[in-house]
Amino acid sequence: MAKILKGATAQETHSAILDLIRSSGTVTRVALADRSGLTGASISRVVKQLLAEGLIVETGLGDPTGGKRATLLQFNPRARHAVGISIDTLSTTYVVTDMNGRVIEQLSSKGIGRDTPATVITRLVGELEDLIQRAGIEPSTLVGVGVALAGRQGSGAQLLRADRERYAWEPFAVQGQLSQAIDHPVVVENDSTCAAIGEFWAGRIPSANDFATLYLAAGFGLGLVTNGDVYRGSSSNVGEIGHMVLEVDGPPCWCGGNGCLEALAAPARVVELAQQDRALAKDLGLRGKRTSVRTDFARIAQHAADGDARCLQLIEQSARYLAKALLSITNLLDLSQIILAGPGFSEAGDIYIRAATEEINRLSFVRAIHPTRVELSKLGPSAAALGAASLVLHSQLTPHQTSNRAMTN
Repeated sequence: MAKILKGATAQETHSAILDLIRSSGTVTRVALADRSGLTGASISRVVKQLLAEGLIVETGLGDPTGGKRATLLQFNPRARHAVGISIDTLSTTYVVTDMNGRVIEQLSSKGIGRDTPATVITRLVGELEDLIQRAGIEPSTLVGVGVALAGRQGSGAQLLRADRERYAWEPFAVQGQLSQAIDHPVVVENDSTCAAIGEFWAGRIPSANDFATLYLAAGFGLGLVTNGDVYRGSSSNVGEIGHMVLEVDGPPCWCGGNGCLEALAAPARVVELAQQDRALAKDLGLRGKRTSVRTDFARIAQHAADGDARCLQLIEQSARYLAKALLSITNLLDLSQIILAGPGFSEAGDIYIRAATEEINRLSFVRAIHPTRVELSKLGPSAAALGAASLVLHSQLTPHQTSNRAMTN
């Protein structure tokens, strides 16, 4: 972590020290002073206040160094809690986490299907109340509810696509209804952004480490964490890697372009190609409908992972396109770590990892200077929900480094 700048406010200093404790797991006061650049006396004052607030606890003693053993500090995990909700076409995932990002209660429910936001939110509120009650947490410790959704942020003044059904479920279109229906602070973010901040918070990644998270559900999204916060761009719509053009004369994409990663390699494209092989479609029992794309893709990906040559060819083609896109992102941003997250990688994630690793190791512009690790998320298919909860904790507990661009009520 960078040294705390001279002139930082008391709130910024406390926030920064709390973040150091988060990323360290356990840490001594001496280590905090060394990493922050603050004096021992300043660290003692901050730690005393954090202990009084119950946000941290003393937990045992550090390694012997020849003198008195220093006391270790760590998060008090039960001091604060957050709820994360991932709203998706196929399912709705709820999690309640503690301050460490550890799941203490979860629930899976049906997805939005073709329902309107108003219909789903009524159901969501009831399920949320039941979940919080089951978790058995003190209401005063719940700092907020984070919601992960696919789609664009913004005011909604201009419609960039003609699909009204998708438009209704983009984050800006449901923010008002959620805020009115949920009696807690609400943060609404794109699912790829949530996945990225979940990796940062629950994975204890230091603020000094920049990295990207590639999220795959129905399509591709990229979340970028830099200097301890997600980078959002000028309108909070950074990371639309699915619309990176890889073939100038490629197939049309719903965004209006041609040859986008989405049109070449997303689950819908993989299923479309599989449908062209009638024998394969019959063998796998593919339905070939818009509403079944995710389940059809999962079936293809599972058979690919099991060694079916026909399915393996389709997934490897998708993985090669993604690898090309990640190579370009790596060359542009000088990344040292890329994490693949989301339900789209549940069955055949290793195939995508292999393709991206080989491509980046072979062609990355900075390969002779440093490696770029490509790895699967350890958060599992619920990465977006966990990330949504982490986003709440991140914005409430370490506000010194948040851009506060997430949509909150």
